Amino acid sequence: MNLLAGVNPVTRILGLALVTTPLLLTLDVVSAASVVALTVAAAPLCGVPWRRLLHRGWPLLILAPIAGIPMALYGRSGGEVYFSWGLINVTELSVSLAVAAAVRVLAVALPVVVLSADVDPTDLGDGLSQVLKLPERFVIGAVAGLRLVTLLREDLEAMRMSRRARGVADTRRVRYWFSLAFGVLVMSLRRAGTLATAMEARGFGTGPRTHARTSTLGTRDWVVMAACLAAALASLALAHYTGYLRPVWAVSR
Repeated sequence: MNLLAGVNPVTRILGLALVTTPLLLTLDVVSAASVVALTVAAAPLCGVPWRRLLHRGWPLLILAPIAGIPMALYGRSGGEVYFSWGLINVTELSVSLAVAAAVRVLAVALPVVVLSADVDPTDLGDGLSQVLKLPERFVIGAVAGLRLVTLLREDLEAMRMSRRARGVADTRRVRYWFSLAFGVLVMSLRRAGTLATAMEARGFGTGPRTHARTSTLGTRDWVVMAACLAAALASLALAHYTGYLRPVWAVSR
Protein backbone atom coordinates (compact mmCIF):
# COMPACT_ATOMS: atom_id res chain seq x y z
CA MET A 1 0.00 0.00 0.00
CA ASN A 2 1.22 3.46 -0.90
CA LEU A 3 -1.14 6.34 -0.19
CA LEU A 4 1.33 8.75 -1.80
CA ALA A 5 1.34 7.00 -5.17
CA GLY A 6 0.31 9.47 -7.83
CA VAL A 7 0.70 12.47 -5.55
CA ASN A 8 2.47 15.46 -7.06
CA PRO A 9 6.11 15.63 -5.89
CA VAL A 10 5.55 19.29 -5.00
CA THR A 11 2.93 18.10 -2.53
CA ARG A 12 5.60 16.08 -0.77
CA ILE A 13 7.81 19.16 -0.49
CA LEU A 14 5.02 21.39 0.77
CA GLY A 15 3.80 18.68 3.15
CA LEU A 16 7.30 18.31 4.52
CA ALA A 17 7.44 22.06 5.18
CA LEU A 18 4.03 21.99 6.87
CA VAL A 19 4.90 19.13 9.20
CA THR A 20 8.39 20.29 10.20
CA THR A 21 8.20 24.10 10.30
CA PRO A 22 5.95 24.25 13.41
CA LEU A 23 8.48 22.07 15.24
CA LEU A 24 11.10 24.79 14.81
CA LEU A 25 9.01 27.08 17.03
CA THR A 26 9.32 24.89 20.10
CA LEU A 27 11.99 22.84 21.82
CA ASP A 28 10.22 20.11 23.75
CA VAL A 29 10.35 16.36 23.63
CA VAL A 30 6.59 15.71 23.48
CA SER A 31 5.81 17.45 20.18
CA ALA A 32 8.93 16.04 18.52
CA ALA A 33 8.28 12.51 19.81
CA SER A 34 4.69 12.75 18.60
CA VAL A 35 5.81 13.55 15.05
CA VAL A 36 8.38 10.74 15.16
CA ALA A 37 5.72 8.27 16.29
CA LEU A 38 3.27 9.42 13.60
CA THR A 39 5.99 9.22 10.94
CA VAL A 40 7.01 5.70 11.91
CA ALA A 41 3.37 4.58 12.06
CA ALA A 42 2.51 6.14 8.69
CA ALA A 43 5.68 5.00 6.87
CA PRO A 44 4.27 1.60 5.70
CA LEU A 45 1.14 3.35 4.44
CA CYS A 46 3.34 5.71 2.41
CA GLY A 47 5.23 2.92 0.65
CA VAL A 48 8.19 2.82 3.05
CA PRO A 49 8.21 -0.41 5.12
CA TRP A 50 9.85 -0.26 8.50
CA ARG A 51 12.83 -2.30 7.29
CA ARG A 52 13.42 0.21 4.49
CA LEU A 53 12.90 3.12 6.87
CA LEU A 54 15.56 1.71 9.17
CA HIS A 55 17.90 1.08 6.25
CA ARG A 56 17.59 4.65 4.99
CA GLY A 57 17.36 6.40 8.35
CA TRP A 58 19.91 4.61 10.54
CA PRO A 59 22.48 7.45 10.23
CA LEU A 60 19.95 9.72 11.94
CA LEU A 61 20.11 7.51 15.02
CA ILE A 62 23.80 8.45 15.27
CA LEU A 63 23.52 12.12 14.31
CA ALA A 64 20.57 12.91 16.60
CA PRO A 65 22.41 12.25 19.91
CA ILE A 66 25.43 14.13 18.59
CA ALA A 67 23.21 17.15 17.97
CA GLY A 68 22.10 17.10 21.60
CA ILE A 69 25.58 16.96 23.15
CA PRO A 70 26.40 20.70 22.77
CA MET A 71 23.01 21.57 24.26
CA ALA A 72 23.71 19.34 27.27
CA LEU A 73 27.18 20.80 27.85
CA TYR A 74 26.63 24.48 27.06
CA GLY A 75 22.85 24.89 27.06
CA ARG A 76 20.78 27.01 29.39
CA SER A 77 21.36 26.05 33.03
CA GLY A 78 18.59 25.34 35.48
CA GLY A 79 17.55 22.87 38.13
CA GLU A 80 19.90 20.32 39.65
CA VAL A 81 23.56 20.55 38.64
CA TYR A 82 24.98 17.21 37.51
CA PHE A 83 28.44 18.32 36.40
CA SER A 84 30.30 21.59 36.16
CA TRP A 85 33.77 22.35 34.86
CA GLY A 86 34.80 25.65 33.27
CA LEU A 87 32.32 26.58 30.58
CA ILE A 88 30.71 23.16 30.78
CA ASN A 89 27.65 23.13 33.00
CA VAL A 90 25.44 20.05 32.81
CA THR A 91 22.16 20.66 34.61
CA GLU A 92 18.68 19.22 34.70
CA LEU A 93 17.40 21.85 32.26
CA SER A 94 20.29 21.50 29.82
CA VAL A 95 19.87 17.71 29.73
CA SER A 96 16.14 18.04 29.02
CA LEU A 97 16.90 20.53 26.24
CA ALA A 98 19.51 18.15 24.81
CA VAL A 99 17.02 15.28 24.71
CA ALA A 100 14.44 17.54 23.09
CA ALA A 101 16.97 18.70 20.49
CA ALA A 102 17.99 15.13 19.65
CA VAL A 103 14.38 14.00 19.24
CA ARG A 104 13.59 17.10 17.18
CA VAL A 105 16.36 16.16 14.74
CA LEU A 106 14.59 12.84 14.21
CA ALA A 107 11.22 14.61 13.93
CA VAL A 108 12.53 16.89 11.18
CA ALA A 109 14.63 14.32 9.29
CA LEU A 110 12.44 11.19 9.36
CA PRO A 111 9.60 12.81 7.38
CA VAL A 112 12.20 13.65 4.73
CA VAL A 113 13.10 9.96 4.46
CA VAL A 114 9.45 8.97 4.07
CA LEU A 115 8.21 11.76 1.81
CA SER A 116 11.23 11.72 -0.51
CA ALA A 117 11.02 8.01 -1.26
CA ASP A 118 10.38 6.96 -4.87
CA VAL A 119 10.12 10.50 -6.24
CA ASP A 120 10.53 10.58 -10.01
CA PRO A 121 12.96 13.37 -11.00
CA THR A 122 11.02 14.17 -14.17
CA ASP A 123 7.74 14.56 -12.28
CA LEU A 124 9.55 16.68 -9.70
CA GLY A 125 10.91 18.93 -12.42
CA ASP A 126 7.45 19.36 -13.94
CA GLY A 127 6.03 20.28 -10.55
CA LEU A 128 8.79 22.73 -9.67
CA SER A 129 8.42 24.46 -13.02
CA GLN A 130 4.64 24.50 -13.42
CA VAL A 131 3.33 24.58 -9.84
CA LEU A 132 6.02 26.51 -7.97
CA LYS A 133 7.05 28.56 -11.04
CA LEU A 134 10.77 28.20 -10.31
CA PRO A 135 13.37 29.32 -12.90
CA GLU A 136 13.94 26.86 -15.72
CA ARG A 137 17.71 26.68 -15.27
CA PHE A 138 17.32 25.80 -11.60
CA VAL A 139 14.71 23.14 -12.34
CA ILE A 140 16.78 21.51 -15.09
CA GLY A 141 19.85 21.51 -12.86
CA ALA A 142 17.89 19.93 -9.99
CA VAL A 143 16.50 17.19 -12.23
CA ALA A 144 19.95 16.49 -13.69
CA GLY A 145 21.44 16.30 -10.20
CA LEU A 146 18.81 13.78 -9.05
CA ARG A 147 19.34 11.73 -12.18
CA LEU A 148 23.07 11.49 -11.45
CA VAL A 149 22.67 10.27 -7.86
CA THR A 150 22.45 6.65 -9.00
CA LEU A 151 25.47 7.14 -11.25
CA LEU A 152 27.40 8.60 -8.32
CA ARG A 153 26.69 5.50 -6.27
CA GLU A 154 27.92 3.30 -9.11
CA ASP A 155 31.12 5.35 -9.37
CA LEU A 156 31.70 5.02 -5.63
CA GLU A 157 31.24 1.27 -5.75
CA ALA A 158 33.55 0.97 -8.78
CA MET A 159 36.27 2.96 -6.99
CA ARG A 160 35.94 0.81 -3.89
CA MET A 161 36.24 -2.41 -5.87
CA SER A 162 39.22 -1.19 -7.88
CA ARG A 163 41.08 -0.04 -4.78
CA ARG A 164 40.30 -3.27 -2.97
CA ALA A 165 41.70 -5.21 -5.95
CA ARG A 166 44.96 -3.25 -5.57
CA GLY A 167 45.01 -3.81 -1.78
CA VAL A 168 44.58 -0.14 -0.91
CA ALA A 169 41.60 -0.79 1.37
CA ASP A 170 43.44 -3.22 3.63
CA THR A 171 45.29 -0.64 5.76
CA ARG A 172 44.88 2.95 6.96
CA ARG A 173 41.12 3.00 6.86
CA VAL A 174 40.76 6.72 7.72
CA ARG A 175 43.14 7.77 4.96
CA TYR A 176 41.41 5.36 2.58
CA TRP A 177 37.98 6.92 3.12
CA PHE A 178 39.33 10.47 2.78
CA SER A 179 41.05 9.59 -0.50
CA LEU A 180 37.91 7.84 -1.71
CA ALA A 181 35.77 10.89 -0.92
CA PHE A 182 38.25 13.14 -2.74
CA GLY A 183 38.17 10.88 -5.79
CA VAL A 184 34.37 10.94 -5.88
CA LEU A 185 34.44 14.73 -5.54
CA VAL A 186 36.82 15.10 -8.49
CA MET A 187 34.73 12.80 -10.66
CA SER A 188 31.55 14.69 -9.71
CA LEU A 189 33.07 18.05 -10.60
CA ARG A 190 34.28 16.76 -13.96
CA ARG A 191 30.89 15.26 -14.78
CA ALA A 192 29.11 18.44 -13.67
CA GLY A 193 31.31 20.55 -15.95
CA THR A 194 30.69 18.27 -18.91
CA LEU A 195 26.96 18.22 -18.24
CA ALA A 196 26.79 22.01 -17.92
CA THR A 197 28.63 22.46 -21.23
CA ALA A 198 26.32 20.00 -22.99
CA MET A 199 23.19 21.68 -21.59
CA GLU A 200 24.47 25.11 -22.57
CA ALA A 201 25.24 23.91 -26.11
CA ARG A 202 21.70 22.57 -26.48
CA GLY A 203 20.12 25.78 -25.24
CA PHE A 204 18.68 24.51 -21.96
CA GLY A 205 17.44 27.32 -19.74
CA THR A 206 17.95 30.09 -22.29
CA GLY A 207 14.26 30.91 -22.73
CA PRO A 208 10.67 29.83 -22.09
CA ARG A 209 10.15 26.08 -22.46
CA THR A 210 7.13 23.96 -23.24
CA HIS A 211 6.09 20.95 -21.19
CA ALA A 212 5.11 17.55 -22.48
CA ARG A 213 3.07 16.79 -19.35
CA THR A 214 0.85 18.98 -17.20
CA SER A 215 1.55 19.13 -13.49
CA THR A 216 -1.25 20.32 -11.20
CA LEU A 217 -2.45 19.91 -7.63
CA GLY A 218 -5.63 17.90 -7.16
CA THR A 219 -7.90 17.12 -4.24
CA ARG A 220 -5.65 14.29 -3.08
CA ASP A 221 -2.68 16.64 -2.92
CA TRP A 222 -4.55 19.10 -0.72
CA VAL A 223 -5.67 16.25 1.55
CA VAL A 224 -2.06 15.13 2.01
CA MET A 225 -0.93 18.66 2.86
CA ALA A 226 -3.83 19.08 5.28
CA ALA A 227 -2.88 15.80 6.98
CA CYS A 228 0.73 16.95 7.37
CA LEU A 229 -0.36 20.26 8.89
CA ALA A 230 -2.82 18.48 11.18
CA ALA A 231 -0.07 16.16 12.43
CA ALA A 232 2.15 19.13 13.30
CA LEU A 233 -0.64 21.07 15.04
CA ALA A 234 -1.76 17.97 16.94
CA SER A 235 1.77 17.45 18.26
CA LEU A 236 1.94 21.05 19.44
CA ALA A 237 -1.48 20.76 21.06
CA LEU A 238 -0.40 17.60 22.88
CA ALA A 239 2.74 19.31 24.13
CA HIS A 240 0.67 22.28 25.35
CA TYR A 241 -1.88 20.00 27.04
CA THR A 242 0.82 18.04 28.89
CA GLY A 243 2.65 21.22 29.90
CA TYR A 244 5.84 20.44 27.98
CA LEU A 245 5.46 23.12 25.31
CA ARG A 246 8.62 25.24 25.37
CA PRO A 247 8.81 28.02 22.71
CA VAL A 248 12.31 28.71 21.45
CA TRP A 249 12.12 32.38 22.43
CA ALA A 250 11.45 31.31 26.02
CA VAL A 251 14.50 29.04 26.00
CA SER A 252 16.84 31.74 24.72
CA ARG A 253 15.97 34.19 27.49
